[in-house]
Amino acid sequence: MRYMATYDLMESLRNTNQWLGASALSLASYPLFSLVPNPALQWMAAWGEVTERSFKRMVSKPDWGIRTFTHEDGRDHLVNIETIVSRPFGDLIHFNISGREEQKRKVLLVAPMSGHYATLLRSTVKSLLVNCEVYITDWHNARDIPVSEGKFDIEDYTLYLVDFMKALGPDINVIAVCQPAPLTLAATAYLAELDPDAQPRTLTLIGGPINPDATPTDVTDFGRRVTMGQLEETMIQRVGFKYKGVGRQVYPGLLQLASFMSMNGERHSSAFSDQILRVSRGEASDNDAHNRFYDEYLAVMDMTAEFYLSTVERIFKGLEIAQNRFVVNGHKVDLGKITRVAVKTVEGGKDDISAPGQCVAALDLCTGLPDSLKASYLEPEAGHYGIFAGRSWRNNIRPLVLDFIDANARKEPNPANKNARAIG
Repeated sequence: MRYMATYDLMESLRNTNQWLGASALSLASYPLFSLVPNPALQWMAAWGEVTERSFKRMVSKPDWGIRTFTHEDGRDHLVNIETIVSRPFGDLIHFNISGREEQKRKVLLVAPMSGHYATLLRSTVKSLLVNCEVYITDWHNARDIPVSEGKFDIEDYTLYLVDFMKALGPDINVIAVCQPAPLTLAATAYLAELDPDAQPRTLTLIGGPINPDATPTDVTDFGRRVTMGQLEETMIQRVGFKYKGVGRQVYPGLLQLASFMSMNGERHSSAFSDQILRVSRGEASDNDAHNRFYDEYLAVMDMTAEFYLSTVERIFKGLEIAQNRFVVNGHKVDLGKITRVAVKTVEGGKDDISAPGQCVAALDLCTGLPDSLKASYLEPEAGHYGIFAGRSWRNNIRPLVLDFIDANARKEPNPANKNARAIG
């Protein structure tokens, strides 16, 4: 119960800070005080507004905010978010654009389950909607899933991906972003061996830790420094009575957020100080750059304890994917069974989470795949976020990924073709 008490304590601290922000804003905005203008009151109101908004976002799932789409015909079309497959721990959803013909490119975005919601890929989705049918994995917050639904570890995650790919058919093009890259590779190999007719057309892996030891970072070093016992003792808590998942063991999103913030504490502190000054001067807006970024960044979700611990133990410590010895539901997955799915890797030259070398390792593991169906790309100036969102993604990476999809739309493998690996 002490872990449940710890979980509730974190939520109480968050709620208290939200209340303090709201109280400061209300007090400093009291109409009577306007008779005696005071810069301190303006600053107090600004601090309260920024504080309340920030702590409130930590327990709110962001909305996709994609309501209309302007097509080449010049008309605005409504975007309907439809659930294709509904499961306890995550759904497969489709962004269906009303009145537009179905696009030839079918893309499945595999969103990370690493503390943030799938809406983190909102800009990625928007950029692909232009000329693709876009599907995405929408993972659920573990605190809202009753214990009666059972466990959810990396093997269950992989089987979810297998089911999602089967539901969409063999013409799907899969793009896995960051954390799910190794498990998406495993799911593809699983299908290649057990249900080859359901495997995707192409697989693009973006900034994922296929081989964390290829280029160590602070993230991989952390996994090496601590034992599994230490992780379980310090990171795992039980959901409190406030939520449906009461009693479920989780890695709390608030704890994950604290880790995120501490990695770049000075930069975040400066960003919030600057925002408070902008609000006090009347220069900020509800949808300015700061709010757009932090509304998403601060919205965190809990992960099941078994998913978090098995990820660290089997992907980072045990290197089961990197050494091609991953087992799913008692079945040994052989990455060499991938023989006709075109595979592309994308890395960022300034990625300090999945450094260059970690993701491209996937191509060497696909021993059964001809080199003509392998490609890799390194974006020199992009960080981890930039390789799937922002300018680097829009201007450089997205066009290359779509060209890769188109080039392999109808391509059949030629085992005799052992040309040098394609770049770009």
